[in-house]
Amino acid sequence: MTRAVGINHIALEVGDLDAAVEFYRSIFGFPEPSRVPRMAFLRMGDQFIALSEGRSAGPDSARHFGLVVDDKEAVRAALNEAGVSTSRPPGLDFHDPWGNFVQVVDYRDIQFTKAPSVLRAMGLDDLHKHQAAIEELRAKGLTD
Repeated sequence: MTRAVGINHIALEVGDLDAAVEFYRSIFGFPEPSRVPRMAFLRMGDQFIALSEGRSAGPDSARHFGLVVDDKEAVRAALNEAGVSTSRPPGLDFHDPWGNFVQVVDYRDIQFTKAPSVLRAMGLDDLHKHQAAIEELRAKGLTD
């Protein structure tokens, strides 16, 4: 039987592609994206977010994705500065200007793990898991 091994990308529909690229780059520091007509690709090492122009649906209520960051509270500050409403701590949820529901999680606190070579290429080789996340990984047999 075939087994899923991860997620390569997610795709978000947005109303204005250029504005969406600017929004996501200003909050999360993405590098300049590659583009094809009506799409832009925001890279995160070995994964990416595909922004697709043409959203017509209303805001998401429960459907969301979890975006892993190196500093959740810095993201909260950037969102607040941009006038974007967020959930109360300790969680960090928000809707982008096109209604996509995003949950932000801190890399150090969760079991998701990037290969050391990918972290290094992203300039994040000093990013390390908190002890609770290490224990969670160990309990599941996912680390030594």
